Amino acid sequence: MMLPRHAQTIGYLLERVIQVPVAQLRGVNTRYCVWYSTVFTCNELPRKLNRFERKPPVTSFNELKRKARQKRKERQTVHEIILQPPENGLLVEELIPVAHEVYAARSQLLSSVSRLLKYIAIYKCSLCEEVHVGHPPHKIKTCNVRGSPSSKEHSWAKGGIGHVLPLVESFHLYDRIGRAVSHDEMLEVDQIPAIVELCVQAGFDIPEYPTRRRAFPVYCVAGRIIDFEKRFPKEISLGKDIEACGFWYKKKRLDEDTKSMAMHCDDIQAIAVRGMKAWEKMCTGASKLMEKYAVQTCGYCPEVQVGPKGHRVRNCQAYKHQMRDGQHAWQEATINDLVPPVYVYHIQDKQSRKPLVNELKRYYGMLPAVVELFAQAGAPVEKNYACTMREDVAVPEMDEEKWVV
Repeated sequence: MMLPRHAQTIGYLLERVIQVPVAQLRGVNTRYCVWYSTVFTCNELPRKLNRFERKPPVTSFNELKRKARQKRKERQTVHEIILQPPENGLLVEELIPVAHEVYAARSQLLSSVSRLLKYIAIYKCSLCEEVHVGHPPHKIKTCNVRGSPSSKEHSWAKGGIGHVLPLVESFHLYDRIGRAVSHDEMLEVDQIPAIVELCVQAGFDIPEYPTRRRAFPVYCVAGRIIDFEKRFPKEISLGKDIEACGFWYKKKRLDEDTKSMAMHCDDIQAIAVRGMKAWEKMCTGASKLMEKYAVQTCGYCPEVQVGPKGHRVRNCQAYKHQMRDGQHAWQEATINDLVPPVYVYHIQDKQSRKPLVNELKRYYGMLPAVVELFAQAGAPVEKNYACTMREDVAVPEMDEEKWVV
């Protein structure tokens, strides 16, 4: 009983000390007095999982089991289960403009990042997944992988747009209600960026990647999907001229998307502001789409499949994949699985050419790489990143660090 009482007393004394003005403290030179904080109380940064850990599920496993038992009971009685869009194959009408906005924001984002990479350097470690935005790269010793030096210093090399915005691909589904992609069809089905596939399924039409748009809904009877549109096909079929083997004839790749919206502007700050708005609009719109359109991810690897169920391709090489015969452990995805943020160290003083040092790493904040790129170009950062970027923490000099309390 003594330990909690002492802890409460110490906390009370700390509060009293903080409330006392600096001028009332005896023996303190108020001219050079600066307060530093070394306590990082923010929990916004996602914790890096070990290789044997599974991603935290969006819905608890107990809730998933309860829903599975309920569906099993419903299948025992033969009656029709009313499905709502998009589960019945129809589009959600109010989300079609959102799909167009997300696709346009993605094109704007890629154009802004490609322009800013000409002015701001991107570095990536050749041994681990560490990324740094700006010159010179930091000297924080966090390279702790197999083959890294004993000093844990990074081996920096020039990076590109793929290190700022990692490309997450998904199999393109012509019919999202149909069967999943099998292992034998792995080389016969196109893979496109997952966020583009989400926009296509939500109502954005791309001629290169046709998809089936139903005029009549499907029905669920005793757990089986019944599609009456097959018995009464329309006169014009969207899948008439589709080539079965389109894997080798991909025309639209990530580097070609950057040319879709070329900005003829030399104002770096204006480009960064437009890019920051496009990033926020893309993430917000994608989150709205994911509330209705299901996206699946593997619990152990970064694989993503847009659709009500995951594919059956056996290409998982994560923890205990032998026990699953290479199958993925599918679960509900989040926006971070669809657009993974690469967190980098935030540089507060953009005019300083000194690298970040290992001795002061506890004072540095972190931001997603694309947000840090726009911030260094002069774009204002949103308030939701204030906790992770730690702008309220003053970074001391090397000779002042020993006086930090």
